[in-house]
Amino acid sequence: MRVDAHQHFWDLQQVDYPWISPDDAVLYRNFEPDDLKPELDGEAIDKTILVQAADSLEETNAMLDRARRHPWIAAVVGWIPLIDPDAAARALEGYADEARLRGIRHLLHDEPDPHWVLQSSVTKSLGLLAMRGLVFEVPAAWPNHLTDVPKIAGRLPNLTIVLDHLAKPPIRDRRWEPWAEQLAAAASHPRVHAKFSGLVTEADHQGWTAGDLKPYIEWALECFGVDRLMWGSDWPVCMQAGSLGAVHRASLEALEGRSQDDVDALFGGVATDVYRLGPRG
Repeated sequence: MRVDAHQHFWDLQQVDYPWISPDDAVLYRNFEPDDLKPELDGEAIDKTILVQAADSLEETNAMLDRARRHPWIAAVVGWIPLIDPDAAARALEGYADEARLRGIRHLLHDEPDPHWVLQSSVTKSLGLLAMRGLVFEVPAAWPNHLTDVPKIAGRLPNLTIVLDHLAKPPIRDRRWEPWAEQLAAAASHPRVHAKFSGLVTEADHQGWTAGDLKPYIEWALECFGVDRLMWGSDWPVCMQAGSLGAVHRASLEALEGRSQDDVDALFGGVATDVYRLGPRG
């Protein structure tokens, strides 16, 4: 089963997305399942994981509604108010019957405090996720957030953490350290996983190649192995630099020489296991 482990939808009239500006000619419109399905079919991708793009319960509800109507949306990573453990508990209780809610995320990169996630109240809320077997997704943006991931993992060793976009490595600038060392430190915790997603938007939007992505993906494989790494398109954000198909094919090209078993794990098997999508195959 092929899985796109990271994609978004939004309706700008339904939910507020403060980060999407009218100046962004690519992203400032609605993106819905009917827009994505032909892209998935063209790349023979069976399932997706729908990830939040706004810190609101309104968006979580909208995502869950889409998942009910489109079975190929296999899991939802929503939002709850992690800053308030009591409110977080109430929200989780309210979603107790939502079988496709498999994880929670907060837009850390929009917080003025780069270490927002380390607050004691947030740690308490993350403990609730661990108790319920929910994934905590971390939209880390290097260099501000990656060093916090080992700290979270150390405090909550039973919490499954998924690091989005390899923490946005500085591909455009062709920089390596200290990002590489910090990624390895995060990967040293066995319940930390990562997505090699969103990489094209960290490269030159007009001139990126699979070769630009390859060393960063290879380092992630060195750190996480094939059992804790998964591919995602980051559609429609990726459209700032290329289509879903272009991203998918370039990611496969960057992995040329890997066994079919490795490719199957990276492009579906790991996501299936981490988000409990069902048996591999």
